[in-house]
Amino acid sequence: MALEVGIVGLPQAGKTTLFNALTHAGAHVHEAKPHVGMAQIADDRLEQLAPDADLETLKLELLVADRDHVEKRLERARQQAKSGDPKLKQEVAGLEALLAHVESGGTIADYPGDVSDALEPLTTKPLVVVENGPGGIDLQLEAELAELPEEEAAAFREGPSALEEVVRGLKEALGLIAFFTIGPTEARAWTLRGGRSALDAAEEIHTDIARGFIRCEVIDWRDLVEAGSRAEVRRRGLERLEGKDYVVADGDVLNIRFNV
Repeated sequence: MALEVGIVGLPQAGKTTLFNALTHAGAHVHEAKPHVGMAQIADDRLEQLAPDADLETLKLELLVADRDHVEKRLERARQQAKSGDPKLKQEVAGLEALLAHVESGGTIADYPGDVSDALEPLTTKPLVVVENGPGGIDLQLEAELAELPEEEAAAFREGPSALEEVVRGLKEALGLIAFFTIGPTEARAWTLRGGRSALDAAEEIHTDIARGFIRCEVIDWRDLVEAGSRAEVRRRGLERLEGKDYVVADGDVLNIRFNV
């Protein structure tokens, strides 16, 4: 809704200066003619609503991309199904049902039927939202600080890097955990999908370790820090022996015994 507002006042009271401040029109102070310009009525709520609109637009684009992918897959499957192969005919039927579900407003993520892994739909993948701007992360600033030594960059921040929140969000969205290996000369952190076994952890370290897996010695990282050494942890009876099916927990310190 456009409104017309006039500025009145005594001579040299600052009317033109106020006008320029509101409209950015750059009117000359000593000009006698009337000045006309436009001023925006700012509303902080608009910035808060805009990221939500952008996110919905992105989700819609991902949905359209998935629908197009299903359509192309269906077209190819229909051509191949002309051979009479029952499996291909079954795939066509499944893709037709999936396409109908998506076109009716659903997503592949909420489709009740089976979805082929070959489709790799975008809407079923974990999503971490990162907002670039005043209400989120100043990515330009973070990019500039990344060029500085860590101590110098920290002096420009009021807290930890905002990018650390992004990494934590990724870890949670992907269901990742961290386990540790402590050697005589190196301590290292490894990432693993939550719910995976000690054998999977061994595979992550090296295929030979997984192939020759015997047992896994497990210590909670807090116990190791408190005790100060693996020997003291053992003396306190806080180390456990686990087999290859043991489900690794976040923060486990693993020592895998193996023989190739």
